[in-house]
Amino acid sequence: MSKPIPEENLGLVHLCANKFRGRGIEYDDLYSAGCIGLLKAAEAFDDARGVKFSTYAVPVILGEIKRLFRDGGTIKVSRSLKELSLKAVRTRDELSKSLGREPTVSELSKKLDVDEYTVAEAISVSMPPVSLTDNSEEGGGQIDIAMPSPEFEISDTVALHQVLDNMDEKDRQLIFLRYYKNFTQSVTAKALGMTQVQVSRREKKLLSFMREQLLL
Repeated sequence: MSKPIPEENLGLVHLCANKFRGRGIEYDDLYSAGCIGLLKAAEAFDDARGVKFSTYAVPVILGEIKRLFRDGGTIKVSRSLKELSLKAVRTRDELSKSLGREPTVSELSKKLDVDEYTVAEAISVSMPPVSLTDNSEEGGGQIDIAMPSPEFEISDTVALHQVLDNMDEKDRQLIFLRYYKNFTQSVTAKALGMTQVQVSRREKKLLSFMREQLLL
């Protein structure tokens, strides 16, 4: 059994790391953690399990990235970290105005004279859960929204890309024009040198094929 080559799967790391942009940790750190996960996945992968490497690797990569955030939640947060969190938020707002953009963790670290990890942790503490204000009279309650796990979304995206990559160029272009560009069948037909009827028939076959592949 040949082991997967990590260098050929770095796109998975970028895909996973991008899901956590803007959450208080720099992209380079997210990417580095993801690469560790990719290496672990490549080492432990066994194709006898009947799953593709990308399907196996994504949760492992995400697990390593989430380690960066694990100590930055709202549970058992020290008073000093809460105070730093308030200061970090104020400083971030001030720098945003002067720079005309969101400051990086490195810039906040220099401004606050605190190491980058602690700054990232402090910023994470200040992030509220995704919620909606409920209908309580005081207006102070909230209803937490159940958010879908990023593992499912990323796995679905990876699987879809794999199916598209295995299709003929013209078929791939048909799907791109219809569902990414939102072209009508008539406009797609002109772009591909086909008739509207041919596009309609081919589209139905392709969608059926894609469903079968995604459900494997």
